[in-house]
Amino acid sequence: MATEGNKSESGAFTDRIRLGMVGGGSDAFIGGVHRIASRIDDRYELLAGALSSTPERSQASGMALGLAEDRIYDDYKSMAIREAKLKKGIEAVSIVTPNHVHYLAAREFLKRGIHVICDKPLTSTLADAKKLHKLATESDALFILTHNYTGYPMVRQARDLVTTGELGKIRVVQVEYAQDWLAEHQTFKQAEWRTDPERSGAGGCTGDIGTHAFNLACFITGQRVESLSADIQSFVDGRPVDDNAHVMMRFDNGARGMLWASQVAPGNENALRIRVYGEKGGLEWAQEDPNYLWYTPLNESKRLITRNGPGAGDAAARVSRIPPGHPEGYLEGFANIYSEAAEAIIAKRNGSDVDSAVLYPTITDGLLGVEFVDACVRSSAKDAAWVKLSA
Repeated sequence: MATEGNKSESGAFTDRIRLGMVGGGSDAFIGGVHRIASRIDDRYELLAGALSSTPERSQASGMALGLAEDRIYDDYKSMAIREAKLKKGIEAVSIVTPNHVHYLAAREFLKRGIHVICDKPLTSTLADAKKLHKLATESDALFILTHNYTGYPMVRQARDLVTTGELGKIRVVQVEYAQDWLAEHQTFKQAEWRTDPERSGAGGCTGDIGTHAFNLACFITGQRVESLSADIQSFVDGRPVDDNAHVMMRFDNGARGMLWASQVAPGNENALRIRVYGEKGGLEWAQEDPNYLWYTPLNESKRLITRNGPGAGDAAARVSRIPPGHPEGYLEGFANIYSEAAEAIIAKRNGSDVDSAVLYPTITDGLLGVEFVDACVRSSAKDAAWVKLSA
């Protein structure tokens, strides 16, 4: 990915962003992903952390990561207070906790002017999402939400095809995200909090992966969903949150959409897929085959666009790193969000304008995602009645 910033003769960045982390201890999958993503393009240096819900685990995780002992904190509030006072305190914080902690943690850093990079969904409740949206909008600090699939090169290419009018007016959007890892009761940590409404929020599958599918549909088409009709289920006995959802959507430009999200679909590991059809053509993209985008102009043969091949434009090229035929996927897509955020943070640090090509999910995208979950729950409770997104 093309990046700006000061480099030494060796090519290393000399103005790395000073980063902290809340959550993401040694036994947390997503914390490791965020740390890798932050380092792929050499834009960040992890210096501080409140890495677990208990002081003992936080200290152990911080030591294992090589953090200075006085930069390992027992809780996020004391971290935010002290780091904001340090001459070389953190400039940005990654929040990678269960959903119910997002609002409280982000609030502490935003009100002290520290940029926030937060895992999705934005919060566990719509009330918290609205409060956080107001706080972030009024803050001088940036807020970045890690909907990592928007960082994939061919997703950027798909968005560009829509934006430049190659598909014409969008008519139909079909998006699905299917997994099978919760088809039975699971007791390990990642499953426990994701199926606990006190920590995940009212939406289980809809919040965990449905928000990704929803965000992808909106990102590629550039449209907002005005209303939806949702039929959500909890197929596994005793599960208090949904594990499957069928959602019909009405977009603000007149397009119609369907979204299927499921974590009880045997044979599906991480099957995120989207198809978009307009007056002049259509496109298809699948996350498990991420370097290929199918584009079909009306009345013409289907065309395969590869990440570095003919038909791929600047939108894909600026977030690609390696030569043709070498796959880029999950970690690189995540890294693109971090590197896009770095461009904005460095510009903020220098008092300069951000390149207009820089794209990352914002606090508004996060609020829309929580509104989506809330609307799905409300609609399904009314036998799949059509409801507006905003409560």
